[in-house]
Amino acid sequence: MKIRMDELIQSIAAALDIVEGELLGASTNHGKRIAVLCALMGRALAMDEEEIETITACALLHDNALTEYIRYSYENVANEVDLKLHCGYGQRNVEMIPFKSDVSGLVLYHHEQADGGGPYGKKADEIPLGAQLIAIADMIDVDYHLQRVDSVQPLQKEIVEQSGKRYTKTAADAMLAVLDSDTLRSLRDENIAQTAARILPAWQVDVEDEAIMRLAGLVSRIIDNKSDFTKKHTVQIANRAWLMGGYYGFDQAKRAKVYLAASLHDIGKLATPNAILDKHGKLTDSEFDIIKDHIRGTYDLLSGITGFEEICRWASSHHEKLDGTGYPFGKNAEELDFVDRLIACTDIYQAVSEARPYHPGRSHEDTMPILWQMAKKGYIDIEIVKDFDTVMAGYSNRDVPDPMDAV
Repeated sequence: MKIRMDELIQSIAAALDIVEGELLGASTNHGKRIAVLCALMGRALAMDEEEIETITACALLHDNALTEYIRYSYENVANEVDLKLHCGYGQRNVEMIPFKSDVSGLVLYHHEQADGGGPYGKKADEIPLGAQLIAIADMIDVDYHLQRVDSVQPLQKEIVEQSGKRYTKTAADAMLAVLDSDTLRSLRDENIAQTAARILPAWQVDVEDEAIMRLAGLVSRIIDNKSDFTKKHTVQIANRAWLMGGYYGFDQAKRAKVYLAASLHDIGKLATPNAILDKHGKLTDSEFDIIKDHIRGTYDLLSGITGFEEICRWASSHHEKLDGTGYPFGKNAEELDFVDRLIACTDIYQAVSEARPYHPGRSHEDTMPILWQMAKKGYIDIEIVKDFDTVMAGYSNRDVPDPMDAV
């Protein structure tokens, strides 16, 4: 079974844009615009298509460490040290994914300037070409908000004036070669999805391919870093789902799909304000409605990915109940397959066992009575609960290992 990796990365970029918008006021579709501009410049420079594929993927993921470094240094987000953290964490993360060409420095140096003015002080000849392209696209989009610019002349003037200063001459010349009025129109919010589909390289992988598995693991960490109270939530749900897939004898492809669905099930939560996620005490009805919206967000982000149909359904069904009282779709037992039920149980187990603002962490022995009670009320699958009691007892008070550590 093939998955469109490029479409998944675009969905992740859209989620990252939501986070950056909440924390820093960034514009929508920022990642897609950077990637499209990088693809156009790469082709203008006659770069190899596989290299363009890697650069555009890194362009989409250039802000992947946003939740991680802001969680540690929110008050100093604009200073040089934090830019180093942002770039360094981001580079470490993309290096976990086996791309088809070298990613060295592509994210690490995307805030460098040709005259050495960036956080690492690298000058033009020390910056990898891909990083040069990401840097110029990122800077002009942040400065000029390309989704609403009408005239290309001020941009062209800025690029000429800053060639060899902010931007390397190579990147400036490439940008001038591709940036015209038609390109600007194609970058508007109402056009960018169609433009990205037309311009960005397609990248297909098997569902169990290491690249997509590691990317899913990265997304888990991005989601978990959104809040101090979910540091291991998604990662452990994914690891537990993988473990249970092995217990049930799923073949490698199905086990991988379950892992992907579990890794991505809360991606919509990136749009949930931290003030609600971190709130001590009972949520108001309106705040709980906002929390519940994260599942529709997950569905919206994953539903357009080729080959992801079943994974999307599993990921967005984790708050459904067998008696039809769950949300957001109100599905009942007949509409929830075995994996829907498995991920729902896994999510509940992890949420009940980990420390939250409104309850302390619980051992396996203290967690299971809550699941048994839910099963007896007809909310979740009692046979899966029974299996959880058997399998997870071996990990009481311990994290389940990441399956990718063994690769």
